[in-house]
Amino acid sequence: MKNYQNFVGIDVSKATLDIGFFNEKTPNEIKYLQIKNTDKSISELLKKLPANSLICFEHTGNYGLKLCYIFSKKKIDYWVVNPLEIKRSKGLVRGKSDKADSKDIANYAFTHKHKVKLHIMPDEQLLKIRLLLAQRDKFVKCIGMLTNTNETLSNHPNKVKKAVLQTTANSVKYLKKQLAIIANKIKAILMENETLNKKVELAKSVPGVGDQTALNLLIKTQGFTSFKNSRQFACYAGIAPFQYTSGSSIKGKTKVSNIADKKMKALLSIAALSAKRYDPQLNAYFNRKVAEGKNKMLVMNNIRNKMIARVFATVKRGTPYVNTAKYNA
Repeated sequence: MKNYQNFVGIDVSKATLDIGFFNEKTPNEIKYLQIKNTDKSISELLKKLPANSLICFEHTGNYGLKLCYIFSKKKIDYWVVNPLEIKRSKGLVRGKSDKADSKDIANYAFTHKHKVKLHIMPDEQLLKIRLLLAQRDKFVKCIGMLTNTNETLSNHPNKVKKAVLQTTANSVKYLKKQLAIIANKIKAILMENETLNKKVELAKSVPGVGDQTALNLLIKTQGFTSFKNSRQFACYAGIAPFQYTSGSSIKGKTKVSNIADKKMKALLSIAALSAKRYDPQLNAYFNRKVAEGKNKMLVMNNIRNKMIARVFATVKRGTPYVNTAKYNA
């Protein structure tokens, strides 16, 4: 780990960047400035920063992407942190402002420098796939909304709803064509990158894992490089069970956390249902545990964890998944 001496906290918004920074020797003398969230302003800021600086900011989605691109291009050390983690590190706080937030982020980087994890931008192909999948999600949502419109018109006379139904049908047809185009573009990107394509195919060799689950696993793990093991990813996806006990009086049930990537969790739930249906080994496991009196949802969550473990093991090994149950005597 580098011996950072200067710590910079950036509170990111759409139009501006609020920046607080200080030197390790004078942590109480925090300086502050505000700049526009533009390429020019950020580049000028970097010229003023001293050496051995660690830049830290919260994960804010699209608003922070500009910083990631520029810092990565200029090889600047930066740390992207979950906003909830910074919020809970503050302790008791009254009031809120962008200026105060920037100072809190800089202080977080200073006090937690022992566990710094520098952010690494994904490969260009992964970024393209991520954007295409995001666009696909919007189209799927639109198709669902339009389909629901047809249901709300079911009680109207045909003469009244005919024009709307035709427009809806044309829109759905167009959107489905766009979904096919997106699928072809993703396929073309994967064909250009043998490594990524192989990882997707390996993930899909696990029963229950389809195209969308495999692709989302690929981008969420940055090509299966950003998580050390399946347990870490299970925590990220919100399917890893945790104990809730304290002393002799509090003995809560072991359960999953609400802090999760909800979309990934939903995809894994659908994949688990498919795996239970088509994988004899998992189906037998489900029936056996339910017969023992286990809660069905608990058993399904176990299946989700088994699937993640299988995917990570398969990708790490580099060979397709093999169901060893059929070799048992």
